[in-house]
Amino acid sequence: MNGGNRGKGASVRHGVEEARGTEILMTDADLSTPIEEFAALKNALGKADLAIGSRAIDRSRITKRQPYYREAGGRFFNLLARTFTVKDIHDTQCGFKLFKSEAARKIFSKQRVPRFGFDVEALYLARKMGYSIAEVSVAWENSPETKVRPVRDGLRSFFDLALIRWYDLRGKY
Repeated sequence: MNGGNRGKGASVRHGVEEARGTEILMTDADLSTPIEEFAALKNALGKADLAIGSRAIDRSRITKRQPYYREAGGRFFNLLARTFTVKDIHDTQCGFKLFKSEAARKIFSKQRVPRFGFDVEALYLARKMGYSIAEVSVAWENSPETKVRPVRDGLRSFFDLALIRWYDLRGKY
């Protein structure tokens, strides 16, 4: 498999490499976004290469919110992500994304960020490669079982934004 814990981004990349369908769904293990929301992404994929779930489009669909500090940190991170990488995406971190398999394979073959910033990197690469992205409102419920550590993982994610720009400036994409 991954040869040890190399991060969520490395695991998702490996999953994309092994997937065999015409579409590839990425969802968080805790199923914070119910699988029933797949239909909304599938419908949007008819008009785009990627369809991504979003908590930001309609926050009334969040049935159980995160603690305030996590929600505020997530909003700040998404603001920075929009400023430096994917200007028109409002929720880069929702873990519910559907890709046409050809697009996923091309995007993830270039993906380099092994940690939580891989979501932003995948969207950045999709835009850079000319793929269309549909952002779709989805239901979402915070899971108290989350493995995310806000301070450590938050700082790493902010660093990942700089790393994405650095890789691009250095011609790594």
